Amino acid sequence: MDLMQVIDQIGREKGIEKSILVDAVGAAILSASRKSLPVAQAALDLRVDFDGKLGQFMLYAVRKVVEEPTSLKVEISLAEAQQINPGAQIGDEVKTPVPVPANSFGRIAAQTAKQVIIQRVREAERDSVFQTFKEKEGELVHGVVQRVIKGNAILNIGKAEAILPLREQLPREEFRVGDRVRAYILDVKKTSKGSQIVVSRTHPGFLKRLFELEVPEIYEGIVEVKVAVREAGERAKIAVASKDSNVDPVGACVGYRGARVQAIVRELMGEKIDIVPWREDPAAFVKAALAPAEVQRATGESDTRTLRVVVADDQLSLAIGKRGQNARLAAKLVGWKVDIKSTSELQREAQAILTGMMGGGEARSEAPPSDPPEEALERFVSLPGVGEKLAARLVATGYTSLQGLADATLEALQEIEGIGPKSAERIRQLARDAVTTSPAALQSAETSELPSEGADVPATGAGPDAGE
Repeated sequence: MDLMQVIDQIGREKGIEKSILVDAVGAAILSASRKSLPVAQAALDLRVDFDGKLGQFMLYAVRKVVEEPTSLKVEISLAEAQQINPGAQIGDEVKTPVPVPANSFGRIAAQTAKQVIIQRVREAERDSVFQTFKEKEGELVHGVVQRVIKGNAILNIGKAEAILPLREQLPREEFRVGDRVRAYILDVKKTSKGSQIVVSRTHPGFLKRLFELEVPEIYEGIVEVKVAVREAGERAKIAVASKDSNVDPVGACVGYRGARVQAIVRELMGEKIDIVPWREDPAAFVKAALAPAEVQRATGESDTRTLRVVVADDQLSLAIGKRGQNARLAAKLVGWKVDIKSTSELQREAQAILTGMMGGGEARSEAPPSDPPEEALERFVSLPGVGEKLAARLVATGYTSLQGLADATLEALQEIEGIGPKSAERIRQLARDAVTTSPAALQSAETSELPSEGADVPATGAGPDAGE
């Protein structure tokens, strides 16, 4: 077997590029030559070139072309250089072959060459492993537990070992040597001892990859996992969307009789998983995100990225969840702050504020100036045609800012007592004007009365509250 066949074979077995092995052999030949050649030749500027056509390595002495050489070891005159290469010019480099007699390498030189090749191959292997797994960051990997050190599991994942730290394990997991484990490649770093690969079973990405394995629609790109959040070992929420109107994303993830999601729950040691449909509108999205609690109403304030959620009294504890877990995961899923209140709590706040305002200036001054419901009530009363009672109803319903009122849907406003279609449109427009225009613009609108229609209370100077 000739040298090139050996290089090709090693490259296939180790997964190393041929060019890297060629450089390693060239470096070994150069190192061995310096130890084997006579002192005069070893002192030259030696280099090794590889002839790809012949499959041979050639040893050369390289000298620089100058007018008057001062050191014949590294310099050559122009006349002498042109005898070797007629086109040589001042400043060029000229190569002259250095013959290496067969079997001229001694034991020490051969050992040195061997060490150089081994070192270069090891370095190339490390780089190959690093590049391979660096490209796989964020993917699943299968491994076998080799050993467990202080709770950290060391996994054999093929050409390398990965560490599954204790902090990246599920709360009730215990690993033994020989266990087969699926994990998520979290981070790959290059160290002096090789690649350090850290894997995780608690990262939200692990949950996403498991759904890709179990749900063909996700793997094929028909259904997309938009967001995944989890408190590992306890509860997780994922939001999914479908690119095909005929495919139900939630149903696809759940599977027939829950077979698909149950397979993932078993992998995650019983972790509960809520699958909810993705919505562009944060207010609509949070209603689904707070499942299994039923939300009566949700309004958003885009300037503070806060969602005000109203639920029935018997749904409050379910919406918040054990130790606030459900609300916390819903907020992470939507990416907004979530403020949850029950209907009776909002009604008590609104009634207290309304009683204070009707009691006179002294009662009003006792309320803290930073109290959001009171500030909202005062802003709503400042809108033309909106009386104190209607403003209190708006606050009790969950609207706590002009921005939230401006972003409300007409359908949501019409659900409030005393507001019909035209009044809803008028109130929302007034709120939008208040957000985008100066107070003077509102003064000019005072002459316009809220229209009465359907469920609207007839507008007299006092607005929709006049009929009460």
